Parts: sequence; C-alpha cells; structure tokens
Amino acid sequence: MRPRSKQEYGRRVHLLADHFGGVDPGTLSEAQVTEYFVFLIEVKKLAPASIRQARAAIDLFFRAVVKVEWQVFSLIRTRGVAKLPVVLSREEVQTLFATVKVPRFRLVLRLLYGCGLRIGEALALEVGDIRGRGPGFPTLLVRDGKGGKSRVVPLPQNLLAELRAWWATHRHARWIFPSPGSAWRANRRDTLDAQEAALAAQMHTATKPMSTSRVQAVMRLAVAQSRINACANLHTLRHSYATHLLEEGVHLRAISAYLGHTSLDTTMVYLHLTEPAEGTAHQALKRLFA
Repeated sequence: MRPRSKQEYGRRVHLLADHFGGVDPGTLSEAQVTEYFVFLIEVKKLAPASIRQARAAIDLFFRAVVKVEWQVFSLIRTRGVAKLPVVLSREEVQTLFATVKVPRFRLVLRLLYGCGLRIGEALALEVGDIRGRGPGFPTLLVRDGKGGKSRVVPLPQNLLAELRAWWATHRHARWIFPSPGSAWRANRRDTLDAQEAALAAQMHTATKPMSTSRVQAVMRLAVAQSRINACANLHTLRHSYATHLLEEGVHLRAISAYLGHTSLDTTMVYLHLTEPAEGTAHQALKRLFA
C-alpha cells in the first residue's frame, strides 16, 4: 500500500479501539465490531466512502493480524451518490492564476492544470523528470504516482520555460519545488530582491519538497479572492485539464493515460462535462430527425 493508505488504515483501527475505551482492538468480539459499524452508519452518519474504508481497514486487521474471518464485513452495504467533479471554465482558470502573486505557488497551480497532475505528484517532481531536450515534444515523467505507477505526460512549451526559469532561482540538486522550511520567514524590512535571494538560498539546501498544506492554503485564498466556484480545490485543476482537452478533441484514451487512470471508465466521467459535447449531440439529433 501507499504510505498514506497505510497511515489511514492504522488510524481506522485506532478509532475502533478508542470507541471501546482504548482497549486492544484484537480482543474485541464480532458483536462489538458490529455495534461499532452501526454507530458509524446511524449515529456518526459517515459518508459511504468512509464506511467502505473503515470496513476494509478493520477487516484486514482481523484477517491478517488476529487471524479470524467474520461475517459482519460481508453484511455491510453502502451505496454512494456519484457526483460530477467541479470543473472551471477557461476564463475562471485564468482568473485564478492571476490572483496568485507568489511565483512558486502560481507555478505549482499552473503545472497542475497544464499537465493534469495530482498535488503530490507535482511537488515530488525532480530535475531529471523534465524531458525538454532532444527531438520531439517536451514531456514530464511522473514517477511513483497513485498506485505506485509512473507515466509520461505532455509538457507545454511555455511551462517548460517557466519551470527552467524557476529552478534557476534556487538550483536545488534534486527537487523542482524544494521547501524553504517552516522556520523561514521573509524579513519585511528587506527589499523584494533581498527577500527572494534569502528564499533561494534557503531552498537550495532544502531536505524535503514543498508541503501540500501550504499550496492548499494558497488555493483556498485564491478561490475566495477570485470569486470563482467556491467548491474548487487543487484537484479541480486536474478535472479542468481533462475536460478542456476533451473539448479540444484529444482522444479519451490519451487523456486516460495522461491522468494515470487504470480504467477508461474513470475517465469517461469527463464526457458529461464538456460544453461542445451537448452542442454536438443537439446537432446530431437535428440531422437524424430532419
């Protein structure tokens, strides 16, 4: 499993133990586990996805660690309501970018949209992942994405230039977006150039990439200030990338590969979100009924 999945599975088992006063979860009975899931569904009213995750984690714990198999896990049924992802218009994307004034944060957002990346994939980019030299079009190697898979995505020429210019400011040996560290603060008495120089020096010796939480905070502020769809988040830029590519006529299978989807069915949700799709359908029906 991925590190975040393992952490979440462990957290679910801890919550089960805490529900019964912090006891060793391996000592619980099937009746107690059943009671816990009734509590999650009827009292906590957790979303179906959260129930499924709790079921998977606790079932794995009892099968793999306690070595028992209980019927309760096969009796838990959840049905989620499929929601269409939030997608920004091209004008809204442009407005969002214009709102973000700090170069490193604006470039991260542009990269999420320009290459359809997840935030973790963007922040983990290394210098060697950019393939901009030689014949052919520039590409980006996305290493160790969701499910441990790697993929190659097209890299817009203007984004390539922006990434090179940004890296030249700090020249970290490994990361494109190194973290300046939580202790670093700009000296407001310094000139802007002096602040940028201090930031670059701090990032040059960074021991880890930029944190996801910082970029999420910037996104929330940008969404509020630009007054676009209030439900938009970092993943919205990835959804917008896929939808806009479809509108430009890029094949669904190509988009699926760029996004790193295992199944084409996952990508097909974007068919419902493209503006030209509905117009094309109306024109086709008009011809059929003529």
